[in-house]
Amino acid sequence: MDAAHRPKLKTAFKKARVVAPLHTAGPVAVTPDGLRLVTCVGEDALLTDVQAGVEICRFAGDTESITSLCITPSSSHLLLFTSSLSLRIYEIPTTSTPQTKLVKPVRVVARAHDAPVHVCKTDPTSTYLASGSADGVVKVWDILRGYVTHLFKGHGGVVSALAFNYPFDPSSVVREQKMQLITASVDTRIRIFDLSAAAARASGGSKPEAVLEGHVSVPRGLDVSQDGKWLVSGGRDSVVLVWDISSRASPAKKSAKGKGKETEFAPVLYKTIPVLERVEAVGLLRPEEDLAGAPSGLEKLRFYTGGEKGLVRIWDAREGNALFTLGQEQDEASEDQEEQRQIVDAIYVPATSTVVSVHADQNILFHSLSTQTLSRQLIGFNDEIIDATFLSPNLPLQASSPSPLSDTHVALATNSSLIRVYSTSSLDARLIAGHSEIVLCLDRGAQGRVLASGSKDRSARIWAPIRPQEDAEGSAVPEWRCVAVCEGHAESVGAVAMSRKAFSSDAVPSGSGGDSLRFMFTGSQDRTIKMWDLSSVPLSASDAEGDAHVVKCKSLATHKAHEKDINSLDIAPNDHLLVSGSQDRTAKVWEIEYVVSGAGVRGELRLLGTCKGHKRGVWCVRFGRAERVLATGSGDKTVKLWNLDDFTCVKTFEGHTNSVLRVDFLNAGMQMVSSASDGLVKLWNVREEECAATMDNHEDKVWALAVSSDESTIVSGAADSVVTFWQDCTEEQQVEKETQRAKLVEKEQDLQNYLALHDYRNAILLALSMGQPGRLHTLFATLTASSESDTPSTPSITGHPAVDEVLRTLPGTDLARLLRYVRDWNAHARTSAVAQRVLHAVVKLRAAEDIARAFDEEAAFTAVSAPPDDGDDNGDLGKRAALEAAPLEGRGTTSLKELIDALIPYTERHLTRMEKLLQDSYVVEHLLSEMDDGLFGEIGDDEDEDDPVAMDVDMTIQVAA
Repeated sequence: MDAAHRPKLKTAFKKARVVAPLHTAGPVAVTPDGLRLVTCVGEDALLTDVQAGVEICRFAGDTESITSLCITPSSSHLLLFTSSLSLRIYEIPTTSTPQTKLVKPVRVVARAHDAPVHVCKTDPTSTYLASGSADGVVKVWDILRGYVTHLFKGHGGVVSALAFNYPFDPSSVVREQKMQLITASVDTRIRIFDLSAAAARASGGSKPEAVLEGHVSVPRGLDVSQDGKWLVSGGRDSVVLVWDISSRASPAKKSAKGKGKETEFAPVLYKTIPVLERVEAVGLLRPEEDLAGAPSGLEKLRFYTGGEKGLVRIWDAREGNALFTLGQEQDEASEDQEEQRQIVDAIYVPATSTVVSVHADQNILFHSLSTQTLSRQLIGFNDEIIDATFLSPNLPLQASSPSPLSDTHVALATNSSLIRVYSTSSLDARLIAGHSEIVLCLDRGAQGRVLASGSKDRSARIWAPIRPQEDAEGSAVPEWRCVAVCEGHAESVGAVAMSRKAFSSDAVPSGSGGDSLRFMFTGSQDRTIKMWDLSSVPLSASDAEGDAHVVKCKSLATHKAHEKDINSLDIAPNDHLLVSGSQDRTAKVWEIEYVVSGAGVRGELRLLGTCKGHKRGVWCVRFGRAERVLATGSGDKTVKLWNLDDFTCVKTFEGHTNSVLRVDFLNAGMQMVSSASDGLVKLWNVREEECAATMDNHEDKVWALAVSSDESTIVSGAADSVVTFWQDCTEEQQVEKETQRAKLVEKEQDLQNYLALHDYRNAILLALSMGQPGRLHTLFATLTASSESDTPSTPSITGHPAVDEVLRTLPGTDLARLLRYVRDWNAHARTSAVAQRVLHAVVKLRAAEDIARAFDEEAAFTAVSAPPDDGDDNGDLGKRAALEAAPLEGRGTTSLKELIDALIPYTERHLTRMEKLLQDSYVVEHLLSEMDDGLFGEIGDDEDEDDPVAMDVDMTIQVAA
């Protein structure tokens, strides 16, 4: 390749996005504006921006699982109960910017109940919280003050549902001051309590105003209309009851009972509606809600139900019939799948005309009432991620790859029979159902327009997107349908590879008639490779067809290829070669023969060669996109590069500490990226056989690795259920380095200018800020030499009065840094003279209190400016808060003591050395004087003391000393 056109090597990738577990188990709450979502991951609650798909913050838990939570209608507070029976109240952040700091509770009630709390509800004014526990006790709390205002006992078992009734009449000027609490429990009864002070005194504080009997199983949902006239209740007896709670008893009944006030309120059963499924959630819709295809009006009474079938149904309460259904009903589903799909909670968000359904398989679905469609789907937990590939469902047939519509989605295979398709820009996702067992492998065809999958159910399927409507958004996740099935293997299909050329002819088809694929290979645990004809498979699915037309693909060839399981397959970019990697430690290269003629389609495989050299099974094989090379990743922790002419190993890349599971090429074959069981993703330079970058964001085996068409994004998925999007930031880093280098050059020039102008103050401050102790040492040494050559008019400790003034007025943090440099200089005899001179000047010019204060200021500055540690946010932030709260005095005592302890022994050593040198000089002087006496004494000259030669010798000895 020409050096001028050779692409630049990539050196750095940054973590751009992370798809982490969103909801593992427990309750879910949505803010009234429908923009933010509170879910539970393990023992923590986290707040997520629904549209951006970004985690805003986490709420500090108490290491116990969360049993119930709710958000106030004002979106100001989050209230949650945990298994430790405590009530924790948090303030919800108003900003949507992500926070690394855990949100601490503003109030904690240590033992709010004597049994776990499974339901809680806030009133419409965000003042009160009602909580129902498993021992049949309901408490009403004042949220801001944290005390119990009401206590209701007598429920026959676990409290299963709660609702506040605070009637609001739009025609009335003053809101009615009557507030009721409606409870349901496992004794199938619904109780209505009056929360007003007068009613509490009259009834002794805990007697219900009315008890409604009608359900024969536990009621799971309660809701009251805004005007306080209607109550709906749904339960596991598969019926919804509509109650008129505004009716009053007649005077005759009043006198018969003899208790006028208590019998005045007498709700009646208005209608019984069989819904034919166990109801887990029920709620009334606003009268003004605009439902597509259904008339609306203030007199309309409509409600929604969610239950065991996993569907949200909208009902007309007066007519008793279902208006429409939200969600897809699947006929062929096992009992386990049905149990996973059932709805455990449903939340109505009037602000966005949305019903949010929470399912048992941790999926959260947003259904639009106005369009009767699924507007958004959030997948709570992905389990182990096995494979990943980019998709381009909206890519036009004539478009070249890469284009702006390329790689807009990513498909994930997890420990499930359902394939996940995520949008690359948000958390919106769709589930693709069709396989009956776990999906093991994925591949894309026609530049990402179709998806192929292999499964443990011994089949491979090809999926195509439903043709998007004209008004559909490009970023929306389309629905996918199965368009072809490949059946014939005797064991699970562990590897699939689709033809790299998109169409059966070399030219891109102009119309819909020629939209066809070429072929596909599947590798199985039965050790065979099958070649499938895909010429009759369409590139898109019609919504009207449904599952009616699924192509049964024909097998063109079958070969027993290996002695053990086949782990990976890949097809060369020109569709002429196939490579297979197996647990038998070999990779085999095959020649593909694919002929389309009038008689039909013929396909065959012919073995060209075998790549032997790995000491463990081969997990991944990949052809180079630009050169005739092959890369293999193995369980022996190495990546090998093979020559396709003679099938010899030309390079071996070592660096992973565990099995290499995935490998792919970048930059026209000049670089490779690999992932392994050690949780790392590594970028390799092929020519130098060295690792250029290591990406670490996983805690388990990285099974999935995919590279986008423009090679700017790498997606890695691991067994820790985390998907990471790595963005190429090589150019950004280079620009940043160039900027830093330019700034450094400017500072170097400024330093030279200051020294030339004898502006020692700015020179010293600049050298300290640049962190260059060598420059500082040269500066002080130059001052010493110049002070000896020309004696200054004013006395100076350092050799120059301006430098003395600098040391006298040096700021605290700079003084501490200078003393640390002095400590380092003092450790070497060659630089100790300057160190001692500067130390002497600092001790003479600064008081001991100044030096101690300088180290205190430095310690305080370090504590404030230190970045938080990602590994332990909670502990690190707690330490920083404690440091900020501590007084300034005494913070740097330890640092100052360490400095002095390092200075003293070297200073003593230098002093001993100088004393010894002085003693040696006396010996030399004595020897010279003795030599002089012996030489001139024989002549008898008694006036040798006045001899100028002797004086010269004495002067020489003094200078030497």
